Amino acid sequence: MALHRYFIINKPQNMVSQFVSSHDVRLLGALDFEFPEGTHAIGRLDNLSEGLLILTTNKKVTNLLFLSEVPHKRTYWVNVGHVVPPETVELLRTGIPIRVRGGGYYTTAPCEVEIIDRPAVLDKHKNETQPDVPNTWLSITLTEGKYHQVRKMVREANHRCRRLIRASIEDLELGDLPPGGVREIEEEEFFRLLKIDNWKSAISSGDFLMEPSIENPAY
Repeated sequence: MALHRYFIINKPQNMVSQFVSSHDVRLLGALDFEFPEGTHAIGRLDNLSEGLLILTTNKKVTNLLFLSEVPHKRTYWVNVGHVVPPETVELLRTGIPIRVRGGGYYTTAPCEVEIIDRPAVLDKHKNETQPDVPNTWLSITLTEGKYHQVRKMVREANHRCRRLIRASIEDLELGDLPPGGVREIEEEEFFRLLKIDNWKSAISSGDFLMEPSIENPAY
């Protein structure tokens, strides 16, 4: 029997990625599911962002996922205002300067960007651009996680982000999980889908791995 448990959720909008807060916000505990003691989120989605969020009782997953020698891909569906021309897609792909904490600029690493049809599995949302208003759906796949990076990337490209959904982390996919839905995943399958090969030795080592200092990959 596995020592730890692993879940994915489809985080709805207007919910923070934590169970406890000193602020009057909607928490993960509002989901209709009884999580085991010690469950916490791996990586964050900001209050307005939606989609795939990992929850687990295993404190080592953060390090295995974000401090791995092999970076892990994360894919986002992004709805932006207006039509995105090919030259803007290429700019987003090759790297675009975004403002970071401290007031400076950081040029994003090359990533995968393509124009897509509206994902059929998504529910309608009030923040989504109206069908008769020019808009574009993008799929953006990256491995780095600066603060609000995806939102900043499209804003610097002169497009307003209207809706942002994390669709997958490597082969771990949101699929047709409805907003607020929870799915438990067996341990070996969980790590296989995330393409983490050294998880058994990391878990059995008994060493406590400190949470890495990540600039909040909350897209």
